[in-house]
Amino acid sequence: MSLPIVAIIGRPNVGKSTFVNRLAEVRDAIVHDEPGVTRDRTYKPAFWNDRDFLVVDTGGLVFDDDTEFLPLIREQAMAALAEASVAVMVVDGQAGVTAADEAIATWLRQQSVPVLLAVNKCESVEQGLIQAAEFWSLGLGEPHPVSAIHGSGTGDLLDKLITFLPPTEQIEETDEIRVAIVGRPNVGKSSLLNAFVGEKRAIVSPISGTTRDAIDMQVERNGQRYRLIDTAGIRKKKQVEYGPEFFGINRAFKAIRRADVVLLVIDAIDGVTEQDQKLAGRIADDGRACVVVINKWDAIEKDSHTIYEYQRHLEDRLHFTNWAETIFVSAMTGQRVEKILELVNRAAEQHRRRVSTSVINEVLEEAGNWHSPPTTRQGRQGKIYYGTQVSTQPPAIALFVNDPNLFNDNYRRYIERQFRQSLGFVGTPVRFFWRGKKLREVERGSANRATKV
Repeated sequence: MSLPIVAIIGRPNVGKSTFVNRLAEVRDAIVHDEPGVTRDRTYKPAFWNDRDFLVVDTGGLVFDDDTEFLPLIREQAMAALAEASVAVMVVDGQAGVTAADEAIATWLRQQSVPVLLAVNKCESVEQGLIQAAEFWSLGLGEPHPVSAIHGSGTGDLLDKLITFLPPTEQIEETDEIRVAIVGRPNVGKSSLLNAFVGEKRAIVSPISGTTRDAIDMQVERNGQRYRLIDTAGIRKKKQVEYGPEFFGINRAFKAIRRADVVLLVIDAIDGVTEQDQKLAGRIADDGRACVVVINKWDAIEKDSHTIYEYQRHLEDRLHFTNWAETIFVSAMTGQRVEKILELVNRAAEQHRRRVSTSVINEVLEEAGNWHSPPTTRQGRQGKIYYGTQVSTQPPAIALFVNDPNLFNDNYRRYIERQFRQSLGFVGTPVRFFWRGKKLREVERGSANRATKV
């Protein structure tokens, strides 16, 4: 059963995103004193009494202006209203009734969805009642004075709101794979999301910085549920000014950290840039599984050597994620888009994989037979006693040795190559912890002292 949806509607700068943050009890939606910050529709889970629902933030509605993104924002708001069980129109109690409020109210009265009226910015209870009274003229029923910042009045509004929602039923939880879609501006991230979903879920525009907030969307394929997270395009830090883009990029970095698998989208025409390399490094550092998606492949003139030359280019430039699988797609035509999820499944499986200690030690023994650890000029040689996996997501393996300083970077890379050749781990980083004998003795001594106490 899908959760019922509550659409938040209103003109720009009345506090819709702040109101969404209040209902969802998070601070995820970007709030900034500037019209047009919210553009796409973003979904946040919320709960009140015995009801679970999704609250949908939408861009500010303007009906008499077709410049820049405003027609696309209207399209997104209308799509949110079409799937909603109830809508909440948010107005500014301090500004009073405006012509834009009247236009939106007229449009909402023509819809079949029930509408509640939230008069925001009513910080004082007594003054709020006076401010709200003016909004009876909109013809949407009782105006509810609320303060999205302080939370006053929202409880009464929610009590009324949940009467339009079905009771929460026990829903069997399905294992969900969280997939973050990241990349530079204008590489086709939102187009890719729309191609997955099969509808215009995110606004697509050639204007850089169109997507500002992280947009979550659930899709299901062959019984597997995916949460796709479209993110703002990430530019070089020195080019980003404080404001909506700054917050959007921070949301993108958070999306990487909460994802199981990251789709690193690269523009096939531009190739791998320095910024793409930095993103690949961040994905590896955060320990996320990864699939490299080369988008706009349809725009490349090809011959029998093109794909091999491009793969060599990727190997040279993306050494941070040389363990990730690569796929060449076109979000515009849909070419190979569905196959991305096959790679996502494989990467997620390897990211969560656990290997027994006996298998790990077989790999170590074979690696040592082929290439023994290095010996110093003083005749000291590194020894690997045994290894064991200590965690997953990403897989982490502790190697217990006589002295970690005896193992140089070349040998450590050799050990990782041997593990990947023997065990796979395609699509996920693998972390190795080299633990020396002295460290183990210190830990053992601490444990003994704790036992005596």
